[in-house]
Amino acid sequence: MGWMAWTLPTAIFFAVIGALLLIMTVLAIRYPETPRMGILRMETTRGDRLFITLLGSAFICLAWLGLVGENLWWALGVCFVYALAVFRWV
Repeated sequence: MGWMAWTLPTAIFFAVIGALLLIMTVLAIRYPETPRMGILRMETTRGDRLFITLLGSAFICLAWLGLVGENLWWALGVCFVYALAVFRWV
C-alpha cells in the first residue's frame, strides 16, 4: 500500500465515510423508513440524503480550493451546515 501514499488525513477521511455507511446500515435495519418528500419534490431516504450531502460537500470543497485557497477548515464548517440543511429539508 506504499504506492498510495496514505497519510493521516486520508485515513481519517475513509474511516469517516466507512463509519457513516455503517451507521446508515444500522439505522436502516433498526428504524426502517419510508421515503419522504422534501423541497426538491422527489422522494428521498436517509441514504439518498447522505449521497447528496457527500456530493455537495465535495463540490463545496473544490469551489473553496479554487476561489479561496488551501485553508479548508472554513469549508468544512460550510459543509457541516449544508449537511444539516440537506438532512432537514431535502
